[in-house]
Amino acid sequence: MEIEWTGTKRHAELLISSISPDDPESFLAEVIESKDGAKLIIKVSSSNLKSIRSTIDDLLVCLSAADLSLSVIEKNNSD
Repeated sequence: MEIEWTGTKRHAELLISSISPDDPESFLAEVIESKDGAKLIIKVSSSNLKSIRSTIDDLLVCLSAADLSLSVIEKNNSD
């Protein structure tokens, strides 16, 4: 199962750092740069669907919270 996010390289790296402590053996995360920015790709693997679902749910919650926090910080820095 894969999760993809696109944006800036810096934002993608910060998102990775927000999920790194969360069961790092159950997923692989990488940032791929392109001329348009960067893509964060997270690959989740497990031997059963329940575990995959749980890992993806956890990752999405962490990523959402980190993304919201980063957006607020970026907005405050631009004001």
